[in-house]
Amino acid sequence: METLAFQGLVGLSVAMYLWLLAAGLTIVFGVLGVLNFAHGSLFMLGAYFTFTFYGLWGVNFWLAIALSLLAVGIVGYLMERFFLRHIYHLDHAYQLLLTFGFILIFDDAVKMVWGGVAKIPPLPSFFEGTVSVVGRPFPVYNLFIIGAGLAVAIVVWQLFEKTWWGKMVRASASDREMASAIGVNISTIFTGVFVFGAMLAALGGALGTPVRVVAPGIGAAMIIQAFIITVIGGLGNLKGAFVGALIVGVVSSYGILLFPVFELFLIFLIMAVVLMVKPQGLFGG
Repeated sequence: METLAFQGLVGLSVAMYLWLLAAGLTIVFGVLGVLNFAHGSLFMLGAYFTFTFYGLWGVNFWLAIALSLLAVGIVGYLMERFFLRHIYHLDHAYQLLLTFGFILIFDDAVKMVWGGVAKIPPLPSFFEGTVSVVGRPFPVYNLFIIGAGLAVAIVVWQLFEKTWWGKMVRASASDREMASAIGVNISTIFTGVFVFGAMLAALGGALGTPVRVVAPGIGAAMIIQAFIITVIGGLGNLKGAFVGALIVGVVSSYGILLFPVFELFLIFLIMAVVLMVKPQGLFGG
């Protein structure tokens, strides 16, 4: 029983990384209607920028994260302003083709800048050590990740539900023409939302830098899990993204413990069942 409880906590920490990635993906789709296949690459860039600022240049850990969010936010701005903005009116297939092209560009770019060898920067000294959980040592940093993920969930919910900007975003997502008619600058809102989603993905990559391998191609691996999460929870639904991340993270953790050969199969099986029972996702409209 203690083993199952401990493994559940491990799954919860994994889920928080996935939540940060899936949140940005589902926000961008819910507001802009864009399926950004390169969203995982923004996660990867967040990890690489943090590795550079913190691991190579010795910048303070928190400042390194802030700088990486700023850098990826700029990348997201350029993507939306000069590329995605011109295909909003086209079919999703064109969006997927364009954003898949960005995956190839970003993967080659990080190989040119950082090389093809995996990077693992040191863990900040204040996060070293473990605490006893059900009689087993559990990394302090993993507890921090769980807390950080929950804190981000609360902040994002407050931002979209309680602030004037959030109300304008929801109005733009619901009815672009009506929102534009009452004076909302739709282009500015869309740019801001895409940049915000990119920075959420970068935050997931940045927070994972001290404990996860930073290597070319991790973006493609992460986006598959993010799409599974959004499909399970419902495309464009933040609550669904959070619940879907919990499901995928915990099931993956228990799958590795109990059925290591079928761990990925279990996740796809859950997605298939959800699609058969409720094709729009658990919280999809």
